Amino acid sequence: MNNQYLLIQKEHLEAAWSRGEEMLEQALPATRKGDCFCFQAFGEECELCQEKIRFSGKLITGAEGILISLYARNVLDEPPKLHPLQSFKELPDSGPYQAAFVARSEHILISHVLDIQRQQEAIAQHFSGSINRDAVSGDFSLTLYPLPRIPLYYIFYLPDEEFPAAVTCLFAADATSHLTVDGLADVAEYTGKRIIELVK
Repeated sequence: MNNQYLLIQKEHLEAAWSRGEEMLEQALPATRKGDCFCFQAFGEECELCQEKIRFSGKLITGAEGILISLYARNVLDEPPKLHPLQSFKELPDSGPYQAAFVARSEHILISHVLDIQRQQEAIAQHFSGSINRDAVSGDFSLTLYPLPRIPLYYIFYLPDEEFPAAVTCLFAADATSHLTVDGLADVAEYTGKRIIELVK
């Protein structure tokens, strides 16, 4: 258990609850379960309580807990505006995080592109997302929802004789209205890790 993570999570949860429970319920959005709020996060049933966060009953004490509590603190009560899509480098003040984002959120998926293609329907369902059958680029594409108002739009390119596989992760037009830029980078990183866990 990382005490520093828990302290940061606690700070974000206190700020989230200071918004008022009714406003928080609508903004997340979530359903009430006693004194907690339930919604999907990173493909798991998430229970957000005033002093703790659980995935399917398991206490979350790491980085994902910080991201969820940060989301609860910042998210607006507005549905996401997906288009026009933005690359990470187009997000304001994203420069310091660009190299890490490419390495940890896009490049980590490249060696798994064939497996992701085979399991794309299951992955989309796991993240309450969809297959983008009208995508204008790439060999296949998915929209995933690691958090209810944070869609990630993935474009996958299969390897061929001339080019290796490639992956692009794009953000909704209003992504920074719901979460900080560094938080968005971390959400994409942990979503990528979850995708790899699923295809393995």
